[in-house]
Amino acid sequence: MSQFLDERYSALAAYVPGEQPQDKKYIKLNTNESPFPPSQAVLEAVNESQVELLRLYPDPDGRVLTKKLADYYGVEENQVFLANGSDDILNFAFMAYGANGRKSYFADITYGFYSVFANLHLSDYTEIPLKDDFTIDVDKFCGVDGIVFIANPNAPTGIALTISEVEQIVSSNPASVVVIDEAYVDFGAQSAVSLVNKYSNLLVVQTYSKSRSMAGARLGFAIGSKEIINDLHKLRYSTNPYNINRLTLVAGEKTIDTQSYYDDNCQKIIDARCYTKAELEKLGFRVLESQANFLFAESDEIDGGELYLRLKESGILVRHFTSERIKNFNRITIGTQEQMEILVKTIKQILEAN
Repeated sequence: MSQFLDERYSALAAYVPGEQPQDKKYIKLNTNESPFPPSQAVLEAVNESQVELLRLYPDPDGRVLTKKLADYYGVEENQVFLANGSDDILNFAFMAYGANGRKSYFADITYGFYSVFANLHLSDYTEIPLKDDFTIDVDKFCGVDGIVFIANPNAPTGIALTISEVEQIVSSNPASVVVIDEAYVDFGAQSAVSLVNKYSNLLVVQTYSKSRSMAGARLGFAIGSKEIINDLHKLRYSTNPYNINRLTLVAGEKTIDTQSYYDDNCQKIIDARCYTKAELEKLGFRVLESQANFLFAESDEIDGGELYLRLKESGILVRHFTSERIKNFNRITIGTQEQMEILVKTIKQILEAN
């Protein structure tokens, strides 16, 4: 850290992404990426002619993609916001509604970037503990006096709120923005997009990184009232109006055109998730009910940290967390059926050797 860094940031604890070791080939079940490639239409669209156009700036409003998303989700174009990944939107939301001492609320066990953004923007934040069963305590998010962030399904637990529970939180906070972060919603949960025309304080955030196989392209979007979307555009135009490159925009457009391909992939992941959960439970694991593309599991037979290391030695990466309440758990991304069968077989061998 240099002597030139502003003192406000000197103690900032940055977000730590999932590890990406390069020492050998791994089965990567640690960063919740899709095991499937983008659709053939996407692969064909990112072609030589599009690469040649990289000499020109992209459309700062992404109008073609914005219209496709608006049509797909049944909203107006001025209710859609595009960004360089959903993290970009979360950053703008903290900046707009939770900065400089304003209050923000999120769960104590949830997406790790919320606390990082809160500290970055000097938000006076409160972490609301999950219940003993790791579900969100809905009542404690009702009637608060600041912006609310809820990952639904939650990460790293995978547990989802119902649409009625989401509506309870949104309706009880009419003077505050409620952000529903739906990075994993396509794997079995209910989207809150259906509520955006009913509640002007709701912002729904989604990403192309999980269900749409574009984690490397960095594309996210939000849907909300035109007033909130205008707020986000103001901040985007004050920082980086050309925030999405040409290739990502065209890939995003073709993804919507071939949505059925991604729906089929989501079902394959759901099926593999069900298989893996059942097999882990046969081995004595406690596995939380997940509606995401991952499972959160612990065993009384082996320490969570040790299992993570033993799997890594065997060429399989999972995500281990060290905070006290969840230190015995590992988050396991759902890959292909074949990958999950290899995982289960490897865990059996580790338990037998243990």
